[in-house]
Amino acid sequence: MALTTEQCDLLLNVLSENNVKSQSFENLSTEVLKKFDQSDYFKVGSCLVVLLQQDLFEIPEQRLAAITLIYELYKGESIINSPFATVFIHLLNPPEHQSNVGAPKLEYPGQLPKLGAPEKHFIAQLISDIPKDAIMKKTPLQIINSDNVGPINIDLSAIQLAIAEKQSELPQTCRSAIPAILPFPEKSGKGNTVESDKKEDIAKKIVTNENLYRVYKPEFLTLMPPLHNAKDELVWLNVTTPKEHLIAYDTTMCVPNLAGQEARLLMQKAFKSALTIPQQQQLLHELDSEPKLVYHIGLTPSKLPELVENNPLIAIEVLLKLMQSKQITEYFSVLVNMEMSLHSMEVVNRLTTTVDLPTEFVHLYISNCISTCETIKDRYMQNRLVRLVCVFLQSLIRNKIINVQELFIEVQAFCIEFSRIREAAALFRLLKQLETGELGIGISSPTSNSVGKLDG
Repeated sequence: MALTTEQCDLLLNVLSENNVKSQSFENLSTEVLKKFDQSDYFKVGSCLVVLLQQDLFEIPEQRLAAITLIYELYKGESIINSPFATVFIHLLNPPEHQSNVGAPKLEYPGQLPKLGAPEKHFIAQLISDIPKDAIMKKTPLQIINSDNVGPINIDLSAIQLAIAEKQSELPQTCRSAIPAILPFPEKSGKGNTVESDKKEDIAKKIVTNENLYRVYKPEFLTLMPPLHNAKDELVWLNVTTPKEHLIAYDTTMCVPNLAGQEARLLMQKAFKSALTIPQQQQLLHELDSEPKLVYHIGLTPSKLPELVENNPLIAIEVLLKLMQSKQITEYFSVLVNMEMSLHSMEVVNRLTTTVDLPTEFVHLYISNCISTCETIKDRYMQNRLVRLVCVFLQSLIRNKIINVQELFIEVQAFCIEFSRIREAAALFRLLKQLETGELGIGISSPTSNSVGKLDG
């Protein structure tokens, strides 16, 4: 997947000597990004890296322009995520390869060129987070001839750490590989300079060859494991006594797993209409058989009001099974804020007598019930709801589910406002008897404490 000959000519024309001396980095980058598709960016970057490694650029301006183009190909991403991040690390902080102290540095495969101070300062600005509009409008020649070079104030440790973590995930053989393209050894004396036209021919042959991406890796060698002694194994291959070996079939093979499917179908019906008694019993039986099935039957907090209005008994059992769920407070919140009705009060009353509900939940529900009774316009519905609320409050008080002292003023005002209704007057008398100690909470009252019986 190397560049084609036409693509190679386009890239080398952009990096021609006359072009890099007269054009700014911004113009060079724009020209390359227009001539190549995004799918070719990695191939272009790989070719530029190989040209840098083989020192096939005539002048330093071409080299600096090539490095800038490598960055511009992936400028929209963090430098850590660039496939050529190691190139910038090696350019700014080249590894030291010395045989001993005082000896000259040795060449090694894949070595990148040594840069001067102005070039290093430019690359440090390039990969940092500072705005780059000003430096990208300069030409490579201006950067190389610049005398205003400050220290390289960039922390490469984060980039180096991220690269080291990625490389640690690779096999040891991959990390020990070397490029398949090796530089020609330098010769001393005359005749060691390659002509310009020959360099261009060499560059074209390298970047258009499929060997561009090949590497030499050390062969992974390991000892041959000893042969396994298979004595007394694979007896079934030599069956001598058929009576000892009986064929066993898995009767559940290829049978679809329908566990919970019927429960989900029944729950979908329960959201829309009342279930029959056999259907309710079947749904509750499946929920009892599989405790975790309640999390997979399609009930969400937003669907709870529909279930409460159509099937309050199912809603009660489901909420009891969801008491340990992380979403139980969301279910409570929806139940408290839904429209007040006989079924919603039945659900709340059953929950309060079965489990310990949060006090703030019960108080909020009572306040909402009182508010609904005060704001409803229909006189008949208002009387009916007031009767329900009064019986509901008597049930809570007699079962010691709420502390009447915390709601005494609010409930007393409610009773006074609707004193024309018999149940409100009875609730008011109960409050007064509790206040004076004349009536114990455990003493029964002639008024029924069942919400369901009252509605009947």
